[in-house]
Amino acid sequence: MAIDYHEVGQRISARRKSLGLRQTQVCERCGINNNYLSNIERAVSIPSLEIFMRICAALDTTPDKLLLGTSSQGNDGLRQEIQEQLRGLNRKQLALVKSFISWAAEQPL
Repeated sequence: MAIDYHEVGQRISARRKSLGLRQTQVCERCGINNNYLSNIERAVSIPSLEIFMRICAALDTTPDKLLLGTSSQGNDGLRQEIQEQLRGLNRKQLALVKSFISWAAEQPL
């Protein structure tokens, strides 16, 4: 199976933007320079495994999500997606979510 580095770069860019991060912020977290991340996102450069893992950590995601566009984490992946959605909620919204979760947990399936 060949890795499509153009797709990987697009996923890195999309994930970074979804977190509201600038390239400079990700570079600081990874210990790389701005041009290198830009080149990775545009598939001009291919990162080493070490740098790729640093990017995954900086973007709080898994390698399979960036490489394949899917997560093999099963329920853990679903939990991670829910956590990401919860990050932007205010206190009142979180209280509403908590109430819904309590209600849902009581429902027989």
